[in-house]
This record gives sequence, C-alpha cells and structure tokens, in this order.
Amino acid sequence: MRLATYNVEWFASLFDDNNRLFDDGVWSARYKVTRAEQTAALGHVFATMDADAVMVIEAPDHSPSQSTVIALENFANHFGLRAREAVMGFSNDTQQEIALLYDPEVLTARHDPKGPFAGRDGTTGAPRFDSALRIDLDIDATEDLVRFSKPPLELEVKTRGGFAFRMIGAHLKSKAPHGAENSAEILSIGIANRRKQLAQAIWLRGRIEEHLAEGTPLIMLGDLNDGPGLDEFESLFGRSSVEIVMGHGRSDALFDPHAVMALSRKLGAQPTSSRFWIRPEKRYLQALLDYIMVSPEFRSLRPVWRIWHPFDDPDCWRDPMLRDALVAASDHFPVTLDIEEPV
Repeated sequence: MRLATYNVEWFASLFDDNNRLFDDGVWSARYKVTRAEQTAALGHVFATMDADAVMVIEAPDHSPSQSTVIALENFANHFGLRAREAVMGFSNDTQQEIALLYDPEVLTARHDPKGPFAGRDGTTGAPRFDSALRIDLDIDATEDLVRFSKPPLELEVKTRGGFAFRMIGAHLKSKAPHGAENSAEILSIGIANRRKQLAQAIWLRGRIEEHLAEGTPLIMLGDLNDGPGLDEFESLFGRSSVEIVMGHGRSDALFDPHAVMALSRKLGAQPTSSRFWIRPEKRYLQALLDYIMVSPEFRSLRPVWRIWHPFDDPDCWRDPMLRDALVAASDHFPVTLDIEEPV
C-alpha cells in the first residue's frame, strides 16, 4: 500500500466556480507556468506516484460556489487516477483546504473528528480541531485562545483487508508579519505568530497521544512548515513544531526517517521536500517541510519512505518528463510511504 502527502501550490486557482479545470493558456499562480501546464504536470505526478491515498495539502477551495471534493474528483477523473474519491473535514477561509484523495478499491476513509467541541470560548487539552484551545502562550499567567487557520483532517481508515487505522492530515503555518512597519515590529509579530504555531503543534500532539494511549495505529501526514535550522526562532523557542508533533525524545514518539536525520545533524547534507525562489538573494532555498510520521505499529510493515525530489531522487532525475513535471507542479514535492498491509 502506498500513502502520500503532497502540498500543491495554489491548486485552487486551477478550477472555475463549477469545479472544472480551466486547463488553458492563462498564467497560473505558479511563476511563468500556465494553468494548462500546471494541470498537466500535476496529472503526470499523481499518475506516476500511483498512490492508494494522497493527503492533499492546499487542496482546492471549499466555499458556497466551490467544492473541494468535487474539484478533486473531477481532477482524478480527468487523468484516470485510481485514487478517485475524496474526503475532507472542516473547511477554512484560506483557499487552502486539507483533503484525502483515495482509491475506494483499496480502502475507505471517513472524517471522524475527536475531542470535545469547545466553541469560541475554548478549553484546555485537545479539543475538536474546529474549536479553540486555551493555553498560556507567553507565560504571563493569562490564557490565550488559539485556533487553527487550517483545522487538521482526522480520518478513520479501513483497508479492504480489514486493517483499521487513523490518519491525520495537517498544515501548520506561522503567518507572515503583516502590518509591521519596522524591524522591531517584524520581530515582535514574528515571535507571536511562532508561539501560536507551536501551540497548534502542542494541540495536535495532544490528539496524537490520545490515539497512542488507546493503542490505535496512527499516521500523521502533511506540511509542518517548521523544522531544525529553518529560521532564527529555533534558538529562541528551543523546539520546533516537528519535534513537538513527533514527540521527539519520548518513548511514544512517532517516526519519520527524514525528520530523524534532520534532527540529528547540525551540519551536512539533509533531506529536503520543497524548493522556493528567494527573490532578494536570487537563489533557491530548499527545506524539509513535508512529513509522514507513523506510530510503532507501522515499523514492522517494511516501511519505505521516499521524497520525490526532482534533483535529489535518482529515479526522478533520470526521467526528464517526471523531473520537469515535479518542478512545474508545485514548490513542494510529494512524500510517499510504502507499507505491507497486515495479514
């Protein structure tokens, strides 16, 4: 069985208000890539991956005029993908949803949120992801309210062979310091936003620990937008979102070999899953942002992780069509996990 996570940059901009692909020569949100070119590139990447389920990060928008599920299923049908049914959870207002595209012949998946609904007043612990969390962000003895701009997607998954497990799709993101007028304000807003992101990671880890305590097999997939050596806030806060969500150093830690490698190295080569153009410096920045973390039950299923990086993965590099498609499709590259289904 192959599971994947894939952050598709501005997938929403490829669909009209009727959830149909534009597939034309107009520029997409990707720099100097048309909508037809990005659509074709994505179709080639999805078809080549041939995953049984893909956690789509930044999935098409869900609004009164658009449907994430219908758009994804139209995309899958357009390219004849096996993973042709979609499920999503709580929608958001960022035009970047989280959804699972899966093969119904291999597994079933349904949105199954856990935790108490706390509403806007919030509660401590791990409330439902469309609620609010009460947590002291700055150690001032006053509780702050934290919400997810993109509520994680909680799924109950069952394979056709009867193996049941949980999947959580997540996209944690620290907002840019909008409204800052000087370097001091940029720093202040940046620190506040990072505190909120780490609080979301603590919230997500709380849900993970609930499943681990129950002995439920669990896979966490998505873009944590944070990690060792990524920015100047690492030394300030001591821990990254990656370490918090994994439970790094704990006996019940989740496992992702790329995260473990990155956390164990201060210098030297590290795996990367994304590539961004830094305009002021006129160069590309590569970072490890995308993860598939698993609970201990999956370690015995002969797991194989792969980052489909067009320049780092030999098979991707040797296939010019796939290599070019990965570059045109998104500023992130897919991560896959191949496992044997338990008998």
